Amino acid sequence: MKPGLIYRLILAVLLCSCIFHSSAQEADSLQKVPKFYKNVIRYNLSGALLFGPDKYVVLGYERVIKKKQSISLNVGQAALPKLIAIVADSFSLQKDLKNTGKNISIDYRFYLAKENKYLPPRGVYIGPYYSYNLFERKNEYTFKRANGSTETGNTDTKLSIHTVGAELGYQFILWKRVALDMLLIGPGISSYNVNSKLASSLTPAEKEQLRDAVQQVLTQRFPGLNYVLGDDELDGNGVLNTTSFGFRYIIHIGFVF
Repeated sequence: MKPGLIYRLILAVLLCSCIFHSSAQEADSLQKVPKFYKNVIRYNLSGALLFGPDKYVVLGYERVIKKKQSISLNVGQAALPKLIAIVADSFSLQKDLKNTGKNISIDYRFYLAKENKYLPPRGVYIGPYYSYNLFERKNEYTFKRANGSTETGNTDTKLSIHTVGAELGYQFILWKRVALDMLLIGPGISSYNVNSKLASSLTPAEKEQLRDAVQQVLTQRFPGLNYVLGDDELDGNGVLNTTSFGFRYIIHIGFVF
């Protein structure tokens, strides 16, 4: 075989080896890059623990829309915990006729580039949020007068809360697919509206006493409402409007895909 042909064959083998080695290295490097997931579906775990898993079921969806930003929406049913049996010396709760509600919230998250070595939705985030809560209750009460007679009355109460604020949190990604979202700080401004209607033949003084009892029950069963309402009371029409500082603390558990 001619020396020139041998040299050309050796050169071809070396060239093929280099190409194969380069391709193998590129394939290995691509395998080491983790897959980028942009979606999270989640369940509000803290709300269920606070109000009860049968009455508070809020689901959420988060979508990464930019390199370090995401938007999320949470929607579901919410209801206050079961009321205590006795709300005042003269009133006793007979039964719940209605206990429903809903929760809607939306937030926009900025995942901090300098604090995170991972891509979102994992890491430290900040951003604005808005939330809306509505609780509706209809209860039947019995009023016992001093002379021994009794009177039955119904209350139809609505509590609505609008909150706008800012949040700071951290979302962990466990086993590549499990998301544990902890919203650690969420101060805001909240608008509270309480509307309690009475349907009974009670005297004006007895109705006022029942309104006070209903407000007392609400503040006992809704965390932080006693601080918010303070010395404010329901007016003669059973309405109370106030604005105060709000706070948001949530733990979500979800699935990344």
